[in-house]
Formats: sequence, C-alpha cells, structure tokens
Amino acid sequence: MGIGKSKTDPCLLSLSLSKNHSVDTSQKPHKSDCKISEEISLHGGEDVACSNSAELPTGEQEGADGVEGFPEEEAEEEVFLKFVILHAEEDTDEALRVQNLLQNDFGIKPGIIFAEMPCGRQHLQNLDDAVNGSAWTILLLTENFLRDTWCKFQFYTSLMNSVNRQHKYNSVIPMRPLNNPLPREKTPFALRTINALEEESRGFPTQVERIFQESVYQIQQAIWKETRNLVQRQLIA
Repeated sequence: MGIGKSKTDPCLLSLSLSKNHSVDTSQKPHKSDCKISEEISLHGGEDVACSNSAELPTGEQEGADGVEGFPEEEAEEEVFLKFVILHAEEDTDEALRVQNLLQNDFGIKPGIIFAEMPCGRQHLQNLDDAVNGSAWTILLLTENFLRDTWCKFQFYTSLMNSVNRQHKYNSVIPMRPLNNPLPREKTPFALRTINALEEESRGFPTQVERIFQESVYQIQQAIWKETRNLVQRQLIA
C-alpha cells in the first residue's frame, strides 16, 4: 500500500545509459556496444530485462523484490485483557471516557470497548472473544442500553457465561456512568442482583479497587492460556 511499481522499462533505461556513454566517450561505437545491440536483436526484450536485473547490486535487487511483494507481517501475540466494556452504539464516546478513566486513573489496563473489536467479523464471534478474552465484562448502563436489542442480548449472554463457567463467576460488572445513567427502577431484575459500580458515588474508587484485583486477573489469564494451548494442540493433531 502506498508504494507502486515504476513503469520505466529497465531495457530502455539500460539502452539510454549505453547511448549516452558512447556519445560522451567517442563518436564511433565500440565493439562492446555492437555486441550488446546484436544480443538485443537476437534475444529480445524479455531476456535483456532478466540480464539487467541480474547485474543489479545486491541491495538494489532486494529493494526491487520488496516492491514485488511485501513480507508478511508477523502475527501479533494476543493479550488477555483486564476488561471489556459492552455499550450501546450511541454511548461509544462515554465508553471511551470510562475506558480512559479505568486505565489512566486506576491503572487497570489493558482494556477495550466493544466498538474497538475487529470489523468484518460476526458480532457473535466478537462478543465471544471479548467476554472470554478479558477478566471482567463491564455493562455500561445508560438510558440507551435497554433500547438496543443487541445490548440486551449482550448482557444476558454475559450473565449466562459467568454462571456456566466457574472461573467467570462475578466477572460481570454493571456500571452506571456519570452521563445519562440508567435509573435503578428501570434496571432489569437480573442486573439488580449484582452490585453495580456507581461512578457518582463517593465510594467509587473503593469499589474499583475491591473488584479489579490482580490475583483474580492472573487466575483467569492462566485458565485462558491453558484453554488456548489445548485448542491449538487439538488443531495440530
């Protein structure tokens, strides 16, 4: 991307240089020039192009090869995240603000919001990767959250995942942010049974420290790595 092939014909360039050289040194063509012209007429342009590329210095040949095809980028090693924030599409900016708050003010990182998940994949695949690829799932409870059917599916799926997987117990964290929080009376019953993070509460910093414990993260990370290694061994076998 951003680098295109030059359309200059190497044969023409070689001939042009040869002509200029002969004019500068002598008005009469040298025997070597005659041999070159004869070889050109006998073998054709394709062979000349090959011979010219073979005469290039090593550095220039490597550069030319780089234009032909870029080396494949090494796959980035996947990281087990501290948290993922599930949110309504309208609350992307608020989700980013909460993400920065947790990472910068409390040092809980790395984290991600659902809008940052890779594009071009199915939502269900992204949801599975987000929930199982992080230690905690934060549900951003705003007025917009319950208006979105997809958000309802997200929180039900997250809750069921925390129930069915022992190491995911207590990993779903409802949170009422400062901006446009969902009133308690509108909160679904399933979420009322879980203590929610209240950003406007004076005890918010204490809640954060009590929930996001490094020891819990390390346990989940170890299980995540073990599961991934098992799947990879099965694929190889």
